[in-house]
Amino acid sequence: MNLGFFTMPLHPPGSDMSETLVEDIDQIVKLDWLGYSEAWIGEHFTFEWENIPSPDLFIAQASALTTRIKLGTGVTCLPNHNPAMLAHRIAQLDHQTGGRLLWGIGSSSTPGDYELFGFDAEEGDRRSFTLESVEAILKIWEDPAPGKYSNGVWKYVIPKPVEKIGLRLHVQPFQDPHPPIAVGGVSPKSETLKFAGQKGWIPISINLVPTASLIGHWEAYAEGASRSQLVPDRSKWRIAREIYVADTTKKARKEAMEGTIARDYKDYWFNLLDWSNSLDRFKLDVNMPDSDLTLDYLMDNVWIVGSPDEVAEKLATLYEDTGGFGTILAMGHEWEPRQQWIESMSLLADTVMPKLAKL
Repeated sequence: MNLGFFTMPLHPPGSDMSETLVEDIDQIVKLDWLGYSEAWIGEHFTFEWENIPSPDLFIAQASALTTRIKLGTGVTCLPNHNPAMLAHRIAQLDHQTGGRLLWGIGSSSTPGDYELFGFDAEEGDRRSFTLESVEAILKIWEDPAPGKYSNGVWKYVIPKPVEKIGLRLHVQPFQDPHPPIAVGGVSPKSETLKFAGQKGWIPISINLVPTASLIGHWEAYAEGASRSQLVPDRSKWRIAREIYVADTTKKARKEAMEGTIARDYKDYWFNLLDWSNSLDRFKLDVNMPDSDLTLDYLMDNVWIVGSPDEVAEKLATLYEDTGGFGTILAMGHEWEPRQQWIESMSLLADTVMPKLAKL
């Protein structure tokens, strides 16, 4: 089992963006030093809490300050971008990272972003739109045939080559044939993960859901793989979890409850999912009342918090209950107090993961 990181990031509204960008870059640099295998960075334009609109720019800076860690967009929301522009940005970024780029894609779940870019989320099928967009990008990389391209929301023209002056679409990714593609899943029978399985892409499971939903994620992915007569590879599967480690379980639970994990759920996730009628994502039983969705419930049923031994045991149980996966992604939060978080991330890498080497 590999150890990675996934950050939205999460910063309260009113935070100084210049400061939070420095803090978030510092986290990636520290994780590279600790030996984390990968880090994924989210993309949002209209949610103040998730304040990075351009993960590719973030990754470009982070890659220059790190040496080993792979860096992924988590995810590039395709309805926000023209495919011709995005094909060039991702290909260039693949070169700038020296092939350490992972390309996460998705359809976005942010109504404000839809509105910002003129996408009608009510009438448009964002999943179909996303699939059209990624296929267009792959076509640009593989065979940029001259012509006009459009799907009603975006349009571009691939010009005819002029050899005499070197005019043609020429930018190709560093990795052959392109950076590994990843897709995030939310619902237990995610159609997006089925498509990922059909293509053999990397599946990523969201941090908010209990184990039963994760099992459904793999079933969806495996079903998609069977459509293409592929053998689904569990080593590709990433599962994101809230993880916090301290010397003792008592200390870990106290620090988590008094720290940024609890703050971010109390002030952000509960409000966001209530607003979007999505609180059921947290539930072990969809019939349980919303009033039972407390921080204590999450601590006991969704988060992974405790001493190194307890966290190792919980991760081993997660591995067994889901049937196995390749990478656990620890979720990102503000590292306040900083030293507590550095100790937690260090214990996870240096003490917990060696206990799981047999997995």
